[in-house]
Amino acid sequence: MKIHEYQGKEILRKFGVATPRGIPCFSVDEAVKAAEQLGGKLWVVKAQIHAGGRGKGGGVKLAKSLDEVRSHASSILGMLLVTHQTGPEGRIVKRLLVEEGSDIRKEYYVAVLTDRATQKVAMMASSEGGMDIEEVAARTPEKIIKIFIDPLDGISDAQAQALARGIGVPESSLSQAVATFKNLYTCYMETDASLAEINPLILEGDGSIKALDAKFNFDDNALYRHPEIVAYRDLDEEDPDEIEASKYDLAYISLDGNIGCLVNGAGLAMATMDTIKLFGAEPANFLDVGGGASVEKVTAAFKIMLKNPKVKGILVNIFGGIMRCDTIATGIVTAAKEVHLTVPLVVRMKGTNEEIGKRILAESGLPIIAADTMADAATKIVAAVK
Repeated sequence: MKIHEYQGKEILRKFGVATPRGIPCFSVDEAVKAAEQLGGKLWVVKAQIHAGGRGKGGGVKLAKSLDEVRSHASSILGMLLVTHQTGPEGRIVKRLLVEEGSDIRKEYYVAVLTDRATQKVAMMASSEGGMDIEEVAARTPEKIIKIFIDPLDGISDAQAQALARGIGVPESSLSQAVATFKNLYTCYMETDASLAEINPLILEGDGSIKALDAKFNFDDNALYRHPEIVAYRDLDEEDPDEIEASKYDLAYISLDGNIGCLVNGAGLAMATMDTIKLFGAEPANFLDVGGGASVEKVTAAFKIMLKNPKVKGILVNIFGGIMRCDTIATGIVTAAKEVHLTVPLVVRMKGTNEEIGKRILAESGLPIIAADTMADAATKIVAAVK
């Protein structure tokens, strides 16, 4: 789950990370009132969408008067904001953040995430803040400093100091940077985040350290522990099909290919997508129906896949362990009839009640293409689509 910048800053402040003062707004009039409330002579009007690169897309503007605040708010609210992260379809801006101006002396980058290779938490930082970290990694990888934190021990002062010195934080601001890094680590751990990123983290003219931006991703599996974070969810920023899938406890992610995939088990689903690519095509989605899929869930899965106009064929790959093949087969037949399936359908199933499941499919009267192996299934669906 992702949240907006202003929501991320609310969380950071709770954990002692300083941010500029700002007010979220949903209308032009609210934006002007926010600037009046903040006071000063310089404000930043920021589009709030779940994507980076907003400034390059015209979604972040400086205002030196209330009239400029009104003008920028009018142009940004409702705009179709296209960035490198939204893709060409872009996002409609429905929220703004009006923030006080900052006296930026230097921009840094810092992020916390889990490093699976070391089974530790990685905190990475760079002196090249305000840029895409992928660009920094490609051009000047030596400017990215990393420390690895054992979650049983937590981050030490020595680690935080090494990181701060590594990116060139002045000695006069070192203690504040150390506190910021330690508070960010605590925030990451206590909110069950999968990513906590500040880009840029700024050094102001008076030596203070502040988070000028905030990006969070949270582990969906831990959200039951954080109703206050769930309350931040903005459905306008999420894929409607993924929202619909979540109602049926389906793990669904839209992709760019033309072969829909329905699989039970995340590992098998990943292997199925890899196999499709190996045989020269592209998957249209990741879809894991789980180990307890019912006829209703399978029918819902078919409907969700077929909403995507790119889908030209469907591959069902089932291993009947906990899940019974006959249950899946009944669901497939019911779904195919209900949605009046018109695209090729290849089904490969192995395991519990496999023969019963195959018989249900064969006797359905539907033009279902049977396959015995993953390679056989991928070959047949790719050929059918072509």
